Amino acid sequence: MTALTLSTAAAPGLRADAIVIGVAKGADGPSVAPGAEAVDKAYDGRLAGVLETLGASGAEGEVTKLPAPAGFKAPVVVAVGLGAEPEKDAGFDAEALRRAAGAAARALAGAKKAAFALPLAEAADAGVVAEGVLLGAYSFDAYKESAKDGKGARSKGNGKAPLAEAALLGGKPRDKAFKAAVERAAAVAEELNRARDLVNTPPNDLNPEAFAAVAQAAAKEHGIKVQVLDEKALVKGGYGGILGVGAGSASGPRLVKLSYTSSKAKKSLAFVGKGITYDSGGISLKPAGHNETMKCDMAGAAAVFAAVVAAARLGLEVNVTGWLALAENMPSGSATRPGDVLRMYSGKTVEVLNTDAEGRLVLADALWAASQEKPDAIIDVATLTGAMMLALGSRTYGIMANDDAFRSAVHEAAEESGEPAWPMPLPEHLRKGMDSPTADIANMGERMGGGLVAGLFLREFVGEGITWAHLDIAGPAFNEGGPFGYTPKGGTGTAVRTLVRVAELTAAGELG
Repeated sequence: MTALTLSTAAAPGLRADAIVIGVAKGADGPSVAPGAEAVDKAYDGRLAGVLETLGASGAEGEVTKLPAPAGFKAPVVVAVGLGAEPEKDAGFDAEALRRAAGAAARALAGAKKAAFALPLAEAADAGVVAEGVLLGAYSFDAYKESAKDGKGARSKGNGKAPLAEAALLGGKPRDKAFKAAVERAAAVAEELNRARDLVNTPPNDLNPEAFAAVAQAAAKEHGIKVQVLDEKALVKGGYGGILGVGAGSASGPRLVKLSYTSSKAKKSLAFVGKGITYDSGGISLKPAGHNETMKCDMAGAAAVFAAVVAAARLGLEVNVTGWLALAENMPSGSATRPGDVLRMYSGKTVEVLNTDAEGRLVLADALWAASQEKPDAIIDVATLTGAMMLALGSRTYGIMANDDAFRSAVHEAAEESGEPAWPMPLPEHLRKGMDSPTADIANMGERMGGGLVAGLFLREFVGEGITWAHLDIAGPAFNEGGPFGYTPKGGTGTAVRTLVRVAELTAAGELG
């Protein structure tokens, strides 16, 4: 991962491959953002005019490169757009800084060192810029044969290595708040990037057993208790949902429990993640063109895993348990059929009308298991429904809950973290559509409002009196388009930052 340093050095004398500055979109054209005063002075105060001549406007994510002025040890200045100029005495939006830093880091792939002269009015700004740099510099090349030579360096024949080092100018290396902000950013970004790696890993290398092994290794490294239930243990425990989904695969399902505990904790949280390492749809096979990205169907479990590890690394004063419901949904002679009835871990029976509505089945078992420990709140995360993508698009996830205040709190945590989300209802009239003549409930209901129907199904498996929220991340979990801001193509790590922020707020007594 890109190395980060806080620096009080002046931009002209710093040895680097590039100096990154911010540019805002003003009413009369681009304006140079705070932090770049020394750079602007070296252009005789005409930097904004030069950038405008080059076509820069200051629009968010816009990147413009130009030769550094005489006397600078860095050869290039990289101007990155911050969006609209803030009102007088107001600082730049945190997400604008985060995205700008990420866009610049992506543009500087191949560079050894870059100095970021972006606005750092306070420690929090240093944290979001650091986070943007680390997330924007991400790349996944484990499967590219020529990506690395025998010494681990990137070869010339396969693209450019991520930015190696970033110095945050205007940072205060001896200030505890600045140091803590950057250290937090590094821990969260490293775990979020680990989640991205998991989502991007091909399903032939990441089956449930392999995912469980990754979780076990990380747990050992960071002092987290881990328990893995294999097929025999799942059968003995009566986890009919997880077993039913995994029945058609040669790779057996797993339920992984990760437990981080703090001696100072007063509250407990349970995070539950859907971990379908590959989703073919099962017997209800997906149509052609819908299978190629289904390695991402374990993004919820990846987010939960990363969030628990991040909580441990940050030493948060809250107990956090992560439940990874892992299975591969495949068609075969042993696969669950439409019309089959599964007896879930809770004892309820479910008529399976569509084997491609499998995520709710594995989550149901894990939600009930999490409920038995009586946490103060449960949040599940899942790439659950295409309906949520139709409702909110590819960059925003939906939040449902059995408590309006908690739903609002999770939404605020998401927005504060830079993860677009939107509160969604759980209309009671949609529950009737899941009535089954054969079982306690069916796994499908009305087609319209399908994302809300899925949320209502999950609610049936949350223990009585427990506050619960459901995050449907089907849209933003996997970016099929081009990269933007700090978001790469492929796995995004969506929901990791929301979960970490919820844990921080709970630890501080500000939530729940």
